[in-house]
Parts: sequence; structure tokens; C-alpha cells
Amino acid sequence: MTRSHLLHVAAAAVAILAAPASAQTYPTRPIQVIVPFAGGSASDVVMRILLDRMAKSIGQPFIVDNRPGAGGNIGTSGATKAAPDGYTLVMGSTGPMAANRTLYRDLGYDPDKDLEPISLFAYFPILIVVSSKLPVKSLNEFVTYAKARPKQLNYGSVGIGSSQHLSGVYFEQVAGLELTHVPYRNIAQYVPDLIAGTVPVGFQWLPNVSAPLQSGDARALAVAASKRMTALPDVPTAAEAGIKNYESSGWLALLAPHGTPKPIIARLNEELVAAVKDPQVAAKIVEQGAEGASTTPEGLAKFITSEAVKWREIIVKAGIPPIQ
Repeated sequence: MTRSHLLHVAAAAVAILAAPASAQTYPTRPIQVIVPFAGGSASDVVMRILLDRMAKSIGQPFIVDNRPGAGGNIGTSGATKAAPDGYTLVMGSTGPMAANRTLYRDLGYDPDKDLEPISLFAYFPILIVVSSKLPVKSLNEFVTYAKARPKQLNYGSVGIGSSQHLSGVYFEQVAGLELTHVPYRNIAQYVPDLIAGTVPVGFQWLPNVSAPLQSGDARALAVAASKRMTALPDVPTAAEAGIKNYESSGWLALLAPHGTPKPIIARLNEELVAAVKDPQVAAKIVEQGAEGASTTPEGLAKFITSEAVKWREIIVKAGIPPIQ
């Protein structure tokens, strides 16, 4: 064997030995987590609750980098361009990982090829809420009332393509009725109109409507999940309330740039699962109107694929044009 061949073999051996050693000592410095939504948003708050617990057990702080814009696409795209070394992660969610594939002509990234799944960690079940000024007390009453008034009832969201908007579209398709979508720039603008009854319907995350629900200015008719919410045990699921096959939520997951070493992915998954199972963390997540969850990396990959298919069918059926 020539000297150059020996050098190549030696270099390869060093690389093979170095990779596990690096994973075993990981992390040795702070870890950046890109959150593709604004600071203080419900998803941002839950992400920080999880990371605070993970930091204590992993031995390094997590630094949140909020990069909102384009329905989460800007921050997510930025994460795909980061070095795959475990020191840049990204919060994935329903929009940038699933629905936006159909809503946008060009994401600037491929959710399947450019990111490594770590785990799901929480989801916000969609609540079907109505203004107390609307003369309905149950989901079946609401469906009957809405069918008799096609396109006359408005529902609000934080914009076209948001989980609130798409959940409304999905409900129209499942229940066989027609509503009118009213997009707002932010949720603070919508709530007064919900209370006043001018936009009397919503498909919302609990944090967005907790105040009017507590004051009695709005009522929750059902939760779009397979089981009742921990925070609202008296509110029936959509199936219990009479509308089957209607489940919708805004879910949150942790991912890494493609090529991140498998041992690092496994370590992060282990830390995340332990954090979600921590009773104190679980309680804090419930306080935010969400439910904790966890998966294997493979389980998250399958879940994202199924969500992409589900929302593509709903968006195409509704005829929602691409945003750009």
C-alpha cells in the first residue's frame, strides 16, 4: 500500500472514531433554536417551557431565535441552511411543515429532505367557539343554524392559511355548510368582534379566546380532537358533539438540519421526551392551552407526511389559491 493510500485510510479511521466521540460529548456549547414565529406567541411560549427543562438536563442553554414571516417559511428556510452539527435546531409546526407546501408556490426548502425529525412536543387542539350573542348552545344547534344561513356567519383568523383559517375550511367541508372567512392581522383585533357578535364564530387555540370564554362573552361548543382537553374537561369533542371525522390542531415539533448525526438526534429525542413527561412541564403546557406529546424521530416523519396529505386535500378541495 502506498504512503498516500495509508494516509487516506488513517484519515478515514480518524473521522469514524471522531463522530461517535463528538456525539458522546455533545453539547459543549449553547444550542440555537429558530422559532419561525413572533416572540410571545403561544407556540413560542410553549417552546420556551420545553427548552428550559431540556437545558437543565442536557447541561447547556438553548438560545431562542425568533424569525417570523411568510407563515413560518422564513425561519424554517434559514434553519435548513445551518450547519448540521446539532447546534442549530428549528421548531416545526403545521404551516411550514405541512400546509404551506400547498399554500405557497415555493417554500425555499423541502420539509422532507432538508430537515431531520426529532420529536413532536405539543399540540393546540382547535376549539369551535361562538359569541354568546349567537342563539346556539351546542354544536348540532350551530350546524343547523349555519346551514339555514349560508355565508352569513363570519369566522375570524389571523390570516389566510393559518391553522384557524384552514380549520374553518375543514369544518365547512365535514359539516356541509358555508361560512365567511374574515382574516385579521392579529388575534387582538378579532376578539372584540367575536364578543360583539359581528364575527361570531372561531376555530381557535384556547389562549386566543380564554378571556371571552371566562367572562361568558363566548362559549366553546367542541374541541377538534380525539379526546377532551385537560384544561376544558367539560367541553365535548367534535365527535361527542355530533360531528365525526373532524380533528384539527396546531402542532409543534423539534427538527434539525439534514445530515445532523443520528446519535445527536437520538440524544435530543431522549431529552425532549423526558422533558415532556416531567409533571411540572406537562402542567405548564396545559396552562398554555396545549397538550404535551412526544414521538420517535421516525414517528414524527410519518406524522408530518400524513399531515401534508391531509391539508393538501382540504386546501385543493376549497380552491384556495397559492399565496405567492
